[in-house]
Amino acid sequence: MAQIINLKPFKSFFKSESIGGIILILCVILSLIIANSSLGNSFINFLELKLGFENNYLQLRYPVILWINDGLMAIFFLMVGLEIKRELVEGELSSIKQATLPIFAALGGMLVPAAIYFLIDHSAETGHGWGIPMATDIAFAIAILSLLGSKVPNSLKIFLTALAIVDDLGAILVIAVFYSKEIHIEYLMYAACILALLTAFNYFGVKKIYFYIIPGIIMWYLIHHSGIHATIAGVLTAFTIPTNTTDKESPLEKLEHLLVKPVNFLIMPIFAIANTNIKFESQMLTNITSGVSMAIICGLMIGKPLGIVSFSWLSVKLKLSNLPINTKWSQIAGLGLLGGIGFTMSIFIALLSFDQPEYQIQAKFSILIASVSAGVLGFVILKFLGKKKGRMILK
Repeated sequence: MAQIINLKPFKSFFKSESIGGIILILCVILSLIIANSSLGNSFINFLELKLGFENNYLQLRYPVILWINDGLMAIFFLMVGLEIKRELVEGELSSIKQATLPIFAALGGMLVPAAIYFLIDHSAETGHGWGIPMATDIAFAIAILSLLGSKVPNSLKIFLTALAIVDDLGAILVIAVFYSKEIHIEYLMYAACILALLTAFNYFGVKKIYFYIIPGIIMWYLIHHSGIHATIAGVLTAFTIPTNTTDKESPLEKLEHLLVKPVNFLIMPIFAIANTNIKFESQMLTNITSGVSMAIICGLMIGKPLGIVSFSWLSVKLKLSNLPINTKWSQIAGLGLLGGIGFTMSIFIALLSFDQPEYQIQAKFSILIASVSAGVLGFVILKFLGKKKGRMILK
């Protein structure tokens, strides 16, 4: 019997993410061309240029690269937070029955890669990079999946989106707990007061978005100076913005619609161009067998699919979950490989993991190799092994 599912909100989200992923691919190529051309040094100097202002009370003068990674990425994480909350309230994560499979899959896709990384490289210098292969780049993964069209069922696309959202939540927690620097309690206390104010606005039914965004910006500043990575402010702000389960557009949905195009078509491309500037050198290929490189590559290419498939299988065998409709295990394996496209999220965590430029560059190169390889292999498996058996009825 055909299953009837309302996919209108999901189809809109998937379309924007897939186009954004294709733009990201082009930006990565552009960044690599710039880095390996005569413009490479000038581009690095531009990224190190300080912008902003400072006085005795405010410190807002930072390099361009920090404004991108701490400022613009806070807006990206604001949208991620909105997506997570929407899924928890009315989407694929709104009930235990719906949420178990993507939650188990995402959990395996985080724990197994981290364990593989630690087994390969637990040195004092680079061992703390275990969070790098835990991440999945949802835009890239969905872009690859979108190229397959009807080769994969819609249920698999929904599963990947829900899995990636849970994965993003895990990455956020990892960043907050394990990749924060020296903590300044006084700034955290001030930030907690702002969060309490936003929660009160939600409780008393305040609907105007600017009542959340303006205090959220102040909270970003406070968290940035607290030692915890400032992007967390975006997620915390998102969780306080009101939503509903009706057809009427909520403040959360309104803000998400406002952000989706700037994030996918501007913020993420800027991040990719700024952070993929890898200058290829022969030494990189020599170092590809080093501990940190092998840990990242094996974590993404082996750990991600192994974790996603094994934890999904366990969840199904324990009768906690069911496979998505019209989906086979070969397709879950292909999707697991797409989960190994860490790219922008993995690079983001790599920049937090390593202070030394040589380790950052080697990590970026390894992430690039693993992400491209995982994307190509996942595409091939889903194209040639994942045959669509039936059609879902959309309403």
